Amino acid sequence: MLYLFVFLKLPIAALCWIVWWAVHQTPEEADPPGGSSYRRPHPPPRLPRAPRRGPHGDGAPLPPPRVRPLRARARRVPR
Repeated sequence: MLYLFVFLKLPIAALCWIVWWAVHQTPEEADPPGGSSYRRPHPPPRLPRAPRRGPHGDGAPLPPPRVRPLRARARRVPR
């Protein structure tokens, strides 16, 4: 029974140690007064270019053909 009592107190002791460590930790350095020193490691990716139009390339693509929908008609039954 004594082992169980000691074993259940270990998580509480670990929690107290973590809280003590967090309280006594030194604060991080502040940013320089000139602004942020963070710089992207690579430039942002460029989007692909649109196809060329005009005398050096093909003209604009033609629009799709217009199709009129058919209206269904009722069949006449011969009598």
